[in-house]
Amino acid sequence: MNMTMTRPCDNCPFRTDVTPYIRGDRAAEIADAITRRQGTFSCHKTIDHDDEEDDEAAGNHIPSKDEQHCAGALIMLEHMEQPNQLMRIYERLQAYDRSKLDMAAPVYTSARAFIAAHRRRSSHREKAVTVSRVRRRQR
Repeated sequence: MNMTMTRPCDNCPFRTDVTPYIRGDRAAEIADAITRRQGTFSCHKTIDHDDEEDDEAAGNHIPSKDEQHCAGALIMLEHMEQPNQLMRIYERLQAYDRSKLDMAAPVYTSARAFIAAHRRRSSHREKAVTVSRVRRRQR
């Protein structure tokens, strides 16, 4: 995994100027993984997935040497002043330089805000689906 991206991509889930599109529970899992569990979150534009349709593992993430850590996640963690363990290790190895991050990028400044935004969006989506189903039944 590389940590050389400095700006979040156009549809990064950590951007505040992008309509939240992941489920609230998934946002909470991601936030927990990169904060409490000290994990990583790869930029979706740099990962490969197993494309075998018949295999149970189809769609699973396949690590590659070109994979990048999500810049939005890095920026959020730096805003929180909570770089995770891998960020600190990469920094000591001079493979990550926080000073190169675009800290002015429109990114959530806390995991709580990230989760809340995606939960609100999920809640609105669920209500819209429920209303749509009720209206179809009434016809």
